[in-house]
Amino acid sequence: MSTLHVLSHSPFGDDRLTSCLRLIGADDALLLTGDAVYALQPGTAPFNALNARNLKLFVLAEDAQARALEIPDTAKAIDYPAFVELSIHYDKVNSWL
Repeated sequence: MSTLHVLSHSPFGDDRLTSCLRLIGADDALLLTGDAVYALQPGTAPFNALNARNLKLFVLAEDAQARALEIPDTAKAIDYPAFVELSIHYDKVNSWL
C-alpha cells in the first residue's frame, strides 16, 4: 500500500522529517509544504538527508517561492490541483502534524 507523506513543519524545529524518513517505504512519496520546504536549503542536514534517499519528492511550489527557495532537480514542484491528484493517486495520505 503506497502512502503520500505530507510535512509542513520546519525540519529545524523538530524531528518530524527524521521520523518520516525512517518510515517511508519504497512505494511512498514525500510532499513538502509550508515551512517544511526549508529542508531544501543546500548544505543543511535536512537537505543531505533527503538527497541520501532515493524517494519521490514533491514540493508545493507556492511555499518554496514564498520563502525564496530554489527547488532542486531531485524534487518536483507542484501546485494545489496537483496536490489533490497526488492525494488520489496514493492509497493513503499521512500528514505529519
